[in-house]
Amino acid sequence: MVILGIDIGGAHIKAGMVDETGAILASRSMRTPADLDSFQPELHEAVRWLIEATEFPAGVGVGCKGVIDPDSTRIDLLPGALHYLEGLRLSDLVGLPAEAPVFADNDARVALAGEMVWGAARGLRNVMMLTLGNGVGGAVIANGQLLRGHSGVAGMLGHITIEPDGAPCSCGNRGCLETVFSARAIESEARAAVHRGCASALTRLFREQPQLATCRTVFQAAAEGDELSRAIVARAIHKLAAAMAGLLHVFDPEVAILGGQVADAGADLLAPLQEEVWERSRGLLGRDVPIMEQQVADKSGIVGAAGLAMAPRS
Repeated sequence: MVILGIDIGGAHIKAGMVDETGAILASRSMRTPADLDSFQPELHEAVRWLIEATEFPAGVGVGCKGVIDPDSTRIDLLPGALHYLEGLRLSDLVGLPAEAPVFADNDARVALAGEMVWGAARGLRNVMMLTLGNGVGGAVIANGQLLRGHSGVAGMLGHITIEPDGAPCSCGNRGCLETVFSARAIESEARAAVHRGCASALTRLFREQPQLATCRTVFQAAAEGDELSRAIVARAIHKLAAAMAGLLHVFDPEVAILGGQVADAGADLLAPLQEEVWERSRGLLGRDVPIMEQQVADKSGIVGAAGLAMAPRS
């Protein structure tokens, strides 16, 4: 049996056939088309190629940003470059016969679905996951089921308020978690410091082009002892830890999983984060909730999407 996993992103669409072990048997990647007229033919061609290379899938999982109705696969809200898909059903866009059922959800829930089937959430009934990238996504398993809420926006953990009078967020709120801890937030602080000429390895490296300072380089400079970078990273982790401690009290998970590009910092992020989260939360919880990186190694979103088609349902 194979499952077709599709990840629809603003820059690229990735699709692949995944077997029962979570291995990708064949995959295709293409630039995200600029309009619907190009989107459907290009996606259909990729799906046909994958079926010819493997076999007809038993099901399809689709991950996409925005707010998606999992019952109908309709995209209810999708701002940005892919706005032209808003109001359409992903099951119709895939274009396969009914014998290949299509399951769809936002990209963070899809990532957690992959962990449910093949990763750190396997066999668990209460799990919290944060995806730490240019923004902050989130997803929750409550009593064995992916939490979706009344309007389909439950689990958007990046939009809890950390600073009531903080910076404006893309969601319309102010001071959301992703305004203080995300790749963009860390890069923004680092680039501003370089622009001001602060004493730092970052300034020496990027004085002429501050825009080239990335989240990864900030973490690397911090690990090498650069005081400015260490301060930026410490402030960001302090804010994330405070948010996570509150979320642990809300969801009481068996484990908290971190995914996304920022989580690739590994122990430089996990060690100080665990220490502060545990200090803040063990008093009421009476235990240290494990905080770990996602175990599904595939970063394309294909395996997670396939996991959505295989995850248990109510």
